[in-house]
Amino acid sequence: MPKLKTNKTAAKRFHITGSGKIMRTRGGKSHLRRNKRPAVTRAYEDMTPVHGTNIKKVKRLLPYGLP
Repeated sequence: MPKLKTNKTAAKRFHITGSGKIMRTRGGKSHLRRNKRPAVTRAYEDMTPVHGTNIKKVKRLLPYGLP
């Protein structure tokens, strides 16, 4: 069976935790951020888990997980 290629853009956007959860960054982190409340801007720094309906799609893009 041939090797599968990892989608490099997905590898940059998603991270897999030690327990196997796929985490993603939130959108809207860099543009028009000055006029948002400080609590909101801190919330953008955290990674959130990928929704259950998208996990299968992301796993197909990352066949071997991430380092």
